[in-house]
Amino acid sequence: MSEAPGGSPLSSSKAVAPSYAERLWLGPLGWALLAVFAAMMAVAFIPLDTVVAGLVGAAVLVAGAVGLVVLAPRVEVADGVLRAGAAHIPVALLGDAVALDAVSTRAELGPRLDARAHLCLRGWIRTAVRVEVRDPQDPTPYWVVSTRRPAELAAALHG
Repeated sequence: MSEAPGGSPLSSSKAVAPSYAERLWLGPLGWALLAVFAAMMAVAFIPLDTVVAGLVGAAVLVAGAVGLVVLAPRVEVADGVLRAGAAHIPVALLGDAVALDAVSTRAELGPRLDARAHLCLRGWIRTAVRVEVRDPQDPTPYWVVSTRRPAELAAALHG
């Protein structure tokens, strides 16, 4: 540690860039459905006033877009921690990570699903990563996390 002028210590730690980061944004169809919903809301107000209808449609579109952006979960591997939405676990407590294609993801979420598993899923993302939990005190056997780049997330968890 070095000292700043005046004798106060300076921290030499810098923020480490995440080795993997992704937002689970809505797909193109979802954004189109938001626009259709905003248009339908505007049409509902046309009998009242066309200006009010336009304002309502614009307000619904903006509020919906802001809500979807703010609520989109983040998947990140940084500083030795996997974060998936609001949950997090140290990578040191994780075992094997397996990248899942669409068919494997469907199987993991269907017949192979353990009810104790932690899931961070978005229906519009068809691929995922399954990662074993090796913490003996954690009853959760594994996590399944939606991702559009499963090979990259699995590599970040191994590296």
